[in-house]
Amino acid sequence: MSMVEIIVLGVALAMDAFAVTISNAFCYRGASRARLFVLPIAFGVFQGLMPLLGFFLGGIIGNIIEAYAGIVTLVILGIIGGTMIKEGVSALRNPEESCSIEAQRLTAGLILMQSVATSIDAFAVGVSLRAVNVDIALSAAIIALTTCACCFVALALGKRFGNVLGDRAQIVGGVVLVLIGLKAMFF
Repeated sequence: MSMVEIIVLGVALAMDAFAVTISNAFCYRGASRARLFVLPIAFGVFQGLMPLLGFFLGGIIGNIIEAYAGIVTLVILGIIGGTMIKEGVSALRNPEESCSIEAQRLTAGLILMQSVATSIDAFAVGVSLRAVNVDIALSAAIIALTTCACCFVALALGKRFGNVLGDRAQIVGGVVLVLIGLKAMFF
């Protein structure tokens, strides 16, 4: 594979992480810059690590991971997204009784779950890369850096749209996560 092909592959793999980063940026408006900057790094690390794991473990457990990747992604992102939608609707109905979006925390555990859920497809790519003559370390690094760069762009977009959407941002973010989960399951 050429460098350009690997970069295009990296961009394609980064799209789920890109969408989740946008969603997080506008849903967790109260999160510190440091916490938000963890998102691109975490997504990049996992997007780079999973092809390596797929490449080296693909022959052993690749079929199992590929068989359940869609359902695992749907469950994780569906739960997170569903909770966000529920809390967002509750906040719109009872603004004085509900916790504000700014007070909700973007936790390390949440970032970890999202990183895993959005990078499962990269494991399958790693399994596929076994079949072609590629330098897997270089390919994984390019995929990681591409994802990181895309997610930094997503941070800027998420902050911008979060301010435009206001309190509806949490609902929109939840819907985006659920749609990503559905895409992983059925497409």
